[in-house]
Amino acid sequence: MSDGTATADDLDIRLEKHRVELTGYCYRMLGSSFEAEDAVQDTMVRAWRSYEKFEGRSSLRSWLYRIATNVCLDMLTAGNKRARPMDLTESTPLTQAALSPRPDHTWLEPVPDARVLPTVEDPAEAAVAKESVRLAFMAALQQLPPKQRAVLILREVLAWKASEVAELLGTSVASVNSALQRARATLSERDDSGADAAVSDPLDEEQQKLLERYVAAFEGYDMTALTALLHEDAIMTMPPFDLWLTGHADITGFMTTLGAACAGSRLLPVEVNGLPGFAHYKPDPEAGGFTPWAIQVLEISGGRLTGFHFFLDTKRWFPLFGLPLQLETETDQVEEGA
Repeated sequence: MSDGTATADDLDIRLEKHRVELTGYCYRMLGSSFEAEDAVQDTMVRAWRSYEKFEGRSSLRSWLYRIATNVCLDMLTAGNKRARPMDLTESTPLTQAALSPRPDHTWLEPVPDARVLPTVEDPAEAAVAKESVRLAFMAALQQLPPKQRAVLILREVLAWKASEVAELLGTSVASVNSALQRARATLSERDDSGADAAVSDPLDEEQQKLLERYVAAFEGYDMTALTALLHEDAIMTMPPFDLWLTGHADITGFMTTLGAACAGSRLLPVEVNGLPGFAHYKPDPEAGGFTPWAIQVLEISGGRLTGFHFFLDTKRWFPLFGLPLQLETETDQVEEGA
């Protein structure tokens, strides 16, 4: 039996030490920031209630991962797979563009790095962790059956031994190795699973300059400058709408027509899904100042922007990222971003 002398406060502290890494695990499993936090909270409650039955044959961390895995597998029994717009429909030409929303549970959700990436000293380990929450990899994970998903994350992202995963899942090492092989085969069939892996960690000087040019082009709504930064096959998405656009002509064309109200916007940097991103505020003609419009997540490869994704449900995303719901003036913007 576990040490009964541990106080409630001691146990809370021991459990909380694992919250960020467990949230990262549940996020990779579920594809949803909010469901991941719910899953971790459920894990903590279950751990608290059953702690006296914890016999200590495994570490507290392993025990928590076992609980979290069961919580996630239960949540995934409905079979819903979160996706990006390009996983569901064909690219739409600008001339046929229509903004058709789908329910929240359809979409792969963004997440602040700080909520899912624990601080680690090993740069290689940190880089793997970041790559494993990037949008393309997350979308690929969603194509895997739940148990294969768990095996792949535990083995390849968290570097657990096959024997440890087998014990956690209550199965054999052979079964774990077979599931990992099938998961790898599925991911290898997806051409885009590493599409954004060219983003270095930390950003190199060239990528930093690219982002500075992007901010200047976007805030100035300079389509010529923006076109120069976009890869010819760049992709733009806008969940909860299923519309997605390909190529700089359609992207800039959209921004100057249906998206024209974003002229004069302001961008604040955020760390999201292991990628560079921005909180996008557009001018508020009624109240003045700037109002939240989107969390932008950018993908970079070969010195160009290959994808930028606008997550538009600001009432959910801005509080999650700890962002203000109004920028009054340009001075406020500087203060908030400091």
